[in-house]
Amino acid sequence: MTTDLSKKPFDPELTPGAHNAVFICLKVQATEKVTLITDRACEEIAASLVAQLNSCGCMYRTFVLEDLAPRPLTDMPQVILDDMETSQVSIFAVQAQANELKTRMQMCEVVNRKKLRHAHMVNIEKKIMLEGMRADFNKVDELTLRVMNIVNKAKKIRAITPAGTDIQADLTPEYKWIKTSGIISREKWGNLPGGETFTAPLEVNGIFVVDAVVGDYLCAKFGDLRKTPLTLKVEKNRLTEVHCENQELRDEFWNYTHRDANSDRVGEFAIGTNLACKDVVGNILQDEKIPGVHMAFGDPYGAHTGADWTSSTHIDVVGRKFDIWADDRQIMRNGQFVV
Repeated sequence: MTTDLSKKPFDPELTPGAHNAVFICLKVQATEKVTLITDRACEEIAASLVAQLNSCGCMYRTFVLEDLAPRPLTDMPQVILDDMETSQVSIFAVQAQANELKTRMQMCEVVNRKKLRHAHMVNIEKKIMLEGMRADFNKVDELTLRVMNIVNKAKKIRAITPAGTDIQADLTPEYKWIKTSGIISREKWGNLPGGETFTAPLEVNGIFVVDAVVGDYLCAKFGDLRKTPLTLKVEKNRLTEVHCENQELRDEFWNYTHRDANSDRVGEFAIGTNLACKDVVGNILQDEKIPGVHMAFGDPYGAHTGADWTSSTHIDVVGRKFDIWADDRQIMRNGQFVV
């Protein structure tokens, strides 16, 4: 049985964020076709998106994952991948489950090859629709471009926090800085809510104290880490030590970052730029967009950054209240941009 999302009721408070997604971020046109992928947990949000697609007048097809296969998925259902082949836009609004990263990579292979304008809304929830998705994404785009125009000329970035982060990323012009501000193009799909610029670093060294959140399914499991921060030591771009009072978190994070030969390698160095994100909500989708630094261990999104290595994993780590310097120019003080 196929779920009809157009008949599902939803809180009208979701409408501004859904309108932003369809009309501002994705700029869906009436002549286009959209593939919308969701799951039971996100049906209400998906219904609000469907209402906006109906308002647009475009063609679209919706898929609820549990209608097609048991969770967690082992592969993205072929019917979804086939439908994406004939779309110009795709939306993925789903709660992540353990070991499903492979299926998202299968989806993103189609996105990258067909150059779809793709909104990646993994772990989207109502509070994010009411906060980060209500941002003025044109202003976020302007700020992100300003920041990117500074950092893409820098040879190194240093970041410190009151919690004890002191990290330096050495950069190379061979790896591109990418803007994912929420304004999504054919050249680069983006997470929604948007608001970051990122690259693959040449080498990272130092201490990163994760006192906000970690990514993937660990985020939902462990939430806000203010009271039990995860302290990471990085040497020559590899994770060498993990310390945390929560031994379960420490062990799961260590295991996650040692699944393949590059899972412990820093693949992403990023600066969040969404000014509508004021504080940690315990969800990586929004929390990585908080103004400040986040990094990820694992795959460097080489199709976009130009990095020439890969990994089957990718997990983000986020801290709080950064001071950031691009070379000798300070661009953030106590979590506030000064550019």
